[in-house]
Amino acid sequence: MSTYDPAALECLAAIVEEGGFERAAQRLNVTQSAVSQRLRALEAQVGSVLIVRSRPLRPTSAGQLLLKHTKQMRLLRADLERDLQELAPSAPGGSREDERISIAINADSIATWALGALHDLVRQRLPLEIIVDDQDFTQEWLRSGQVLGCVTTLKQALRGCKMVPLGAMPYVAVASASYAQQYLPQGLTPHNFREVSFLSFNRKDDMAAEFVARAFGLKRVALNHLFVPGSEAQMRAVAAGWAVGVMPELMARQALADGSMVDLAPGRSLPIQLYWHCWNLESELLDALSAALTGAAAQALVS
Repeated sequence: MSTYDPAALECLAAIVEEGGFERAAQRLNVTQSAVSQRLRALEAQVGSVLIVRSRPLRPTSAGQLLLKHTKQMRLLRADLERDLQELAPSAPGGSREDERISIAINADSIATWALGALHDLVRQRLPLEIIVDDQDFTQEWLRSGQVLGCVTTLKQALRGCKMVPLGAMPYVAVASASYAQQYLPQGLTPHNFREVSFLSFNRKDDMAAEFVARAFGLKRVALNHLFVPGSEAQMRAVAAGWAVGVMPELMARQALADGSMVDLAPGRSLPIQLYWHCWNLESELLDALSAALTGAAAQALVS
């Protein structure tokens, strides 16, 4: 098997992660010409194009394999760094900034339970990168080799990966007390949901439609949407009376308790089952990440 130059592999990763040659050069502190030369040398060694020069840039299938290999090497170096720190605490430590450990998590988990789970690891100087995407799409980041683990709604493990159930996150339909009184005094019903707007992250987000469909036994639902990208931003938008929000009960709990928000469909919730997927590797760091996330989920989510 060929031995690949670690600098060339990190160059490939930088191009993909930074989205271009110029930003990759800035991160690696080399010229843009040097980035191009390293990539060409790696492509010549592999015998295949590794980057599709599109907008945005994206790795080819061969590029994804090398990117995954590069991420795995970062993980091994991070494990070694931790072990050396335990043996020689006074030794200089800390991974380079460009050797980040990347995971993909959905925004609602970050806003509720997941961020706290990672606190101790970050305090240990883990060079963490959290990529945010819809929970139905985070697995694509793992599939492409750009992250080492993800929180997703998909149950089937990818080849070379392992899966752990985390629990269910219940979602409820809420609105500000004044909005509910003005537009939905009887709450949500099968007859009035088309008369109000619902918040969504983006056009991929079908949470609100799924909630309404399940709550009222409907097969297809068309809603009026306002697009607000961000869990905390959606909470502020609901509080300001913009629209109805289908939010994690964890986020809405305090506002429901103090009466500033109203549950528009009491007794109805949409449980979203979440799973942690990660590479099936022997790694103390990966095990620590998995333990932190599964432990926090056990405290916050519904079994």
